[in-house]
Amino acid sequence: MTQYLDFEKPLSEIEGKAEELRAMGRADSKVDVSKEAAQLDAKARDMLASLYKGLTPWQKAQVARHAERPHCKDYVDALFTDWTPLAGDRNFADDHAVMGGLARLDGRSVMVIGHEKGHDTRTRIERNFGMARPEGYRKAVRLMEMADRFGLPVVTLIDTPGAYPGKGAEERGQSEAIARSTQACLRLGVPLVSVVIGEGGSGGAVAFATANRVAMLEHSIYSVISPEGCASILWKDADKMREAAEALRLTAQDLLKLGVIDRIVTEPLGGAHRDRDAAIASVGKALQAMLTEFDGKSTDEIRGARRTKFLDMGSKGLAA
Repeated sequence: MTQYLDFEKPLSEIEGKAEELRAMGRADSKVDVSKEAAQLDAKARDMLASLYKGLTPWQKAQVARHAERPHCKDYVDALFTDWTPLAGDRNFADDHAVMGGLARLDGRSVMVIGHEKGHDTRTRIERNFGMARPEGYRKAVRLMEMADRFGLPVVTLIDTPGAYPGKGAEERGQSEAIARSTQACLRLGVPLVSVVIGEGGSGGAVAFATANRVAMLEHSIYSVISPEGCASILWKDADKMREAAEALRLTAQDLLKLGVIDRIVTEPLGGAHRDRDAAIASVGKALQAMLTEFDGKSTDEIRGARRTKFLDMGSKGLAA
């Protein structure tokens, strides 16, 4: 059953009525409700298109967090072959909020690293809702260094509300681990391409997305802080998250204009959760296209282009 967001309530009523009619038809074969159900389906499609044509930044944040949206594990299972997971930071522990391993993308050997939120209560707790601890970022550094050593491109899939802010994480050097991961991204002599598949929150996202190419799904978000966190700090009122979302410029469309990201990956009508296979396929095509851009490039060219990109960031200004 589809989980509807707050702004989708009118849509849920229409789709619910259509399903009720079909249930009546299944219960009594003498009752023909196909015409009425088809009319409601057409009305629902038109409403869905209208709703998603003009989403506000806060509504996009809601879509980006949708529980049924494909997560990192879904992309790994569907897009990559010969997946060989690698665990642990060789120092403290294995952080299950961060997935990593060797794989092939359309025959190309790559290192894959990503945040995993989990899909039900048990896995969400196990994955800490995609909020990585220091050992998660140190695992990512280890895998990036391994990829660099063997000349393997790195693919990162971003989906985190931010790094875990717990006491233990701070005691083990959370900010230092994030900084080291960001530094490892900049040092790579192999291509690094990233896709924000849901939430890209704060330094926890930047630590994986300091990349040669950064793409975002159409209804994903990428920001220095969550709208609720921003509202709590600026207005001392988390209920002002709608105003905060507007001010943060966190949508893919705004970030493309500002030069923070390089491309937008189109989602199916109604968001990635309504057609997971199509969304995953679109991300796969984007990854292949971004990696192909660096075929034949030298280590110095790849590293230099990445550094130049980030040094130039912000030159377009907020008026862009």
